[in-house]
Amino acid sequence: MKELQQIIQAYEVCKTENQPVALATVVQVDGSAYRRPGARMLVTQEGSLTGAISGGCLEGDALRKAQAVIFQQKSMLVTYDTTDEDDQKFGVGLGCNGIIHVLIEPIDFINPENPIELIKKAFSDREISLLLTLFSVPNSKSEQIGTIYLKKGNHDVGSLSKVHADFRQVLEKEIIDLDAPQNVIKSYSKYQQVSVFFELIKPPIRVLLFGAGNDTVPLAKMADILGLELILIDGRKNLANQTRFPSATKILQGPAEEVIEQIETDPNTVALLMTHNFEYEVIILEKLLTCMIPYIGILGPKRKTEKLIQRLETKGIQVHTDNLYAPVGIEIGAETSEEIALSVLAEIKAVLNKKQPIFLREKPGPIHEKI
Repeated sequence: MKELQQIIQAYEVCKTENQPVALATVVQVDGSAYRRPGARMLVTQEGSLTGAISGGCLEGDALRKAQAVIFQQKSMLVTYDTTDEDDQKFGVGLGCNGIIHVLIEPIDFINPENPIELIKKAFSDREISLLLTLFSVPNSKSEQIGTIYLKKGNHDVGSLSKVHADFRQVLEKEIIDLDAPQNVIKSYSKYQQVSVFFELIKPPIRVLLFGAGNDTVPLAKMADILGLELILIDGRKNLANQTRFPSATKILQGPAEEVIEQIETDPNTVALLMTHNFEYEVIILEKLLTCMIPYIGILGPKRKTEKLIQRLETKGIQVHTDNLYAPVGIEIGAETSEEIALSVLAEIKAVLNKKQPIFLREKPGPIHEKI
């Protein structure tokens, strides 16, 4: 998520300076690869890179291809086949044992519906968007249709006019019927062997961090590195301030009864109770239990959470614990506040991605599931 935000920022700079750019997007992967479909990299005419489409081994070749795309102003589909043991013939030495298809598109600053403008629109609020990118592996030598359409709620951005009317009707129906919690790639052999990458673009994860003590400072810093949106809430004005938490999008100071009415939640919001103040957290937890959020982490021993629940139940509040994670974090032997932050953020990522934390060496097959 942060990668896309960085690409948008770099794009704005290039647009201001009128420096030509191209966008490289991983659109399909067969087998094992470092990055999944949706990974992107912005390339400038001068050779600057923002984002990544691999672990660093594809970028050099993709840079040269992107510069050619900028010069010709025609999109290109590039395929890197690393299933051959002699993948050095590409000069990239991947060793991933997969086939990676990368779409490279020239960016027209004048076009308000170019691929990056569509991505910008997706991030304009906290509503999930559906982005469509069209490409053809069998016709990779031909100019590609590319990223042309965004569905955001009841609004359409971009156009499907580049495809035949019959195919357009098929896609319009697919968009209406699509009910997938993750990205999907579909191929349409009947329509010039075109494949469509249906990509869900979600808003950044919003972290409601209740607690401004010293132990939450590392967590705030790591959240910023991951591109999470941090809302800091605490009753202590001397601790909850921008100096101590410069990356916080918003800071709410005051009694629990007041600040809890100011928070906003959605399905991409998580909450962390790390105030070390039992009475404060009783009030906060009561409110959070009425919100449709997937994750509430509570710092401290199990006994503390049991007492919190007991207090609420004495008030007649029925507590469902499906989204309660207490003690918060994954067991990694964490001791310091930095290690605890790592444990907590890893758990949040696992929960939101519906993954059971394991050692990757114990996972059969590729690291990433096929889209």
